[in-house]
Amino acid sequence: MRRRTLLAALLALVAAAPAAAQSGDPSFNLVNRSSQPINEIYVSPVTERNWGHDWLGADVLPAGRSFPVRIPPTAGCQHDVRVVYADGQPEERRNLNTCAISELVFGTAAPATRGIVPSPGSAGGNPSFNLVNHGRLPLREVYVSSARETHWGQQRLPRPLQPGEHLAVQLPLNDCTNDIRVIWMDGRAEDRRQIDTCRLVNLVFQ
Repeated sequence: MRRRTLLAALLALVAAAPAAAQSGDPSFNLVNRSSQPINEIYVSPVTERNWGHDWLGADVLPAGRSFPVRIPPTAGCQHDVRVVYADGQPEERRNLNTCAISELVFGTAAPATRGIVPSPGSAGGNPSFNLVNHGRLPLREVYVSSARETHWGQQRLPRPLQPGEHLAVQLPLNDCTNDIRVIWMDGRAEDRRQIDTCRLVNLVFQ
């Protein structure tokens, strides 16, 4: 009888082991190991289409400092994180299990960008951004091209972008000045020209 009790206790400990490795608390400290301040921090569940509010608000996160990101357990463990540095360059980490980490370090990838020369007229950095539909109709087509190009290139939507949804537009590093065209479901076209996408996180159409 005593052996059975001991065996049951051991099995319970084994079953509980994964839970101990993952705390269930999605909060973490975001550490700035870059050479410049971080001006904006965005954290959102992977199921969300928009980045939401800037956690820093009017503050900045100096180089070498950390910021506590306190997320309620009801928000789950899988999150996307985006920071925007003082020079306007964003950096993202996608689909993170924040319940399994205590610190998230930004700035360590900076050396990988050495030797890249910004295009003439660009601010330098990462021109990728989120195109957000805040309109009343779906977006039928989206085109994004460098302002130096004479054609729009490929249509980027695999399906209509519904109101409230966003499209993550991935662009080559350092080509910051871009033209954007969207076509609404009713056939109406809307253009944004000469946009410095290195200096924004979300580009909203409404």
